[in-house]
Amino acid sequence: MSTKKIGLIVNPVAGLGGRVGLKGSDGADIQAQALAMGAKPEAPHRAEQALAYLKPVAAAFTLLTCPGQMGAEPARAAGLEPVVVVQVASEQTTAEDTRRAAQELRRQGVDLLLFAGGDGTARDIYQAVGTDVLVLGIPAGVKIHSAVYAATPRHAGELAALFVQGKVSSARECEVMDLDEDAVRQGIVAPKLFGYLKIPFQPRLVQSLKSPNPASERATLEAIAYHVVDHMEDDCLYIIGPGTTTRAITDVLGLPKTLIGVDVVQNRKLVASDVGEKQLLELVEAAPCARIVATIIGGQGFIFGRGNQQISPAVLRKVGRDNLIIVSVPEKIYALEGRPLLVDTGDPEVDRMLSGYIRIVTGYNHTMMYRVNGE
Repeated sequence: MSTKKIGLIVNPVAGLGGRVGLKGSDGADIQAQALAMGAKPEAPHRAEQALAYLKPVAAAFTLLTCPGQMGAEPARAAGLEPVVVVQVASEQTTAEDTRRAAQELRRQGVDLLLFAGGDGTARDIYQAVGTDVLVLGIPAGVKIHSAVYAATPRHAGELAALFVQGKVSSARECEVMDLDEDAVRQGIVAPKLFGYLKIPFQPRLVQSLKSPNPASERATLEAIAYHVVDHMEDDCLYIIGPGTTTRAITDVLGLPKTLIGVDVVQNRKLVASDVGEKQLLELVEAAPCARIVATIIGGQGFIFGRGNQQISPAVLRKVGRDNLIIVSVPEKIYALEGRPLLVDTGDPEVDRMLSGYIRIVTGYNHTMMYRVNGE
């Protein structure tokens, strides 16, 4: 078996705004704001998680990467010995650094380019190399609509290891999607197709393209909302996650909803809007009881770890698995064709806690049990 060349690019600021509720990390101003609010870089750690699954086959590939947190540091933390072939001008990396790195790794002839980031990073990779290079995304962003990512960092590592061993025979061109973050912060969600990247394909290891609720499901959404509202307990805190399904609940209550943010309701009144992890923990600590209301991302099956990072592992531990209220129109579940629901919180222990069968509200007094895979 010939030795393969694997490229690695990590966007250190990807996902920086997630925990603190900024709905993205694009732009120096947002990154500075996130850091000022106490955000910590997640992407290098998630890259390290993926690379750990490559260590057993380290003899079969050479890892070519960038210096520092853009690649070398997470690679060494995972027990690998990278070769730094890309130079970066400063520690504060930019989208241009990502594009230049991708172009250099293409020039170096990598067989597979791994990159850790979100939809903005996928756009940069697409702009730099198009479909000339086989790539695979390690999910580390806030919003991941693109279908070029593995389902979790672990799955990225497993798929890359299979590729190194010559056990992946198929590739697929998948969509690179992104949102206008300024529009998103005004409650306007309009994903746009930017192009395609070619990825090694294994259905159980890669995530699907996100799909929205069709307008025809409005009556079902209202039925789900009335079920949740009618079962709300006095004085209990309800953490309402992002999405159009959860927005139906606040519509029934006559309250405003941050479409892709997290809001908090108590005694059927809005007590906090568009909150981050820190404020959620404070509110939960002060409340006699708390529930988390979350929905399923259509097409992908994620319930935590995609677009709702404010509901962090610490928040999930505090509230507990028994206090989760998962809501979904039945069509989203049927579309999974038996594939499990997914979680990718960034904490393997919490992911395991969330695993197993969970009850989903699919209508008024209608529920179903469905399996969650956090392994």
